[in-house]
Amino acid sequence: MQLRDKVALITGAGSGIGRAAALLLASEGARIAALGRSADELAETVAAITRAGGEAISLTADIGDPDQMDRAVQALIEHFGRLDIVFANAGINGVWAPLEELSPADWTTTINTNLTGTFLTVKYAVPYLKRQGGAVVITSSVNGTRIFSNTGATAYSCTKAAQVAFAKMVALELARDKVRVNVICPGWIETNIDQNTEQRHVDAVKIPVEYPAGSQPLTVDKPGRSEQVAQLVLFLVSDAADHITGTELWIDGGASLLQG
Repeated sequence: MQLRDKVALITGAGSGIGRAAALLLASEGARIAALGRSADELAETVAAITRAGGEAISLTADIGDPDQMDRAVQALIEHFGRLDIVFANAGINGVWAPLEELSPADWTTTINTNLTGTFLTVKYAVPYLKRQGGAVVITSSVNGTRIFSNTGATAYSCTKAAQVAFAKMVALELARDKVRVNVICPGWIETNIDQNTEQRHVDAVKIPVEYPAGSQPLTVDKPGRSEQVAQLVLFLVSDAADHITGTELWIDGGASLLQG
């Protein structure tokens, strides 16, 4: 159990990649603080970990709210007494629309959740990570890092690109404190993120493109699985990656090389 006695904060832990990571890291000995906005989903994640013999608590918070995130991290420390791993995974697709139709409110909502939420998650965790060193993994995307052909995803792609820059800046800042910071860039993965996506008239501005047969080079037309992404997270937070920081890794079956 390579994460025995470690404590991990995982945002967006109620479903998809966050839930898969919570279950996998718990199976490797980590004690899990599962954070999200849905108490019911978090309860299911915590129950699954507990049934398997692990230890977990749920923290209900909006990652874009400074006071809520500060209180959530404090609650984690009061319960576990330490923090070793942060998986800043929560995010939304938000509104995808032509620029003229993208309202300032649409823009702000996506920026506040994806980028400010990442900042707040890491900011409030840093003092505790510095105590003994640790690892941060941030969920970005192929969009904004390798793929720019998803017309209308401007706000989303900007947040994902900015997360990579944020990670590189913070990785250097925290290196002397033995805190590593890396980024994963998933492609098409089976999750429920489409439930918070709103597309408006994207076809009106999208440039038609025809790809070779199959958009996923490794899997033809099948998406990746959350469990596959969780394995990458486990690697990055483990001692096996103890010389890796400030690095983004794409996990998309090669699709972004084809579609970029």
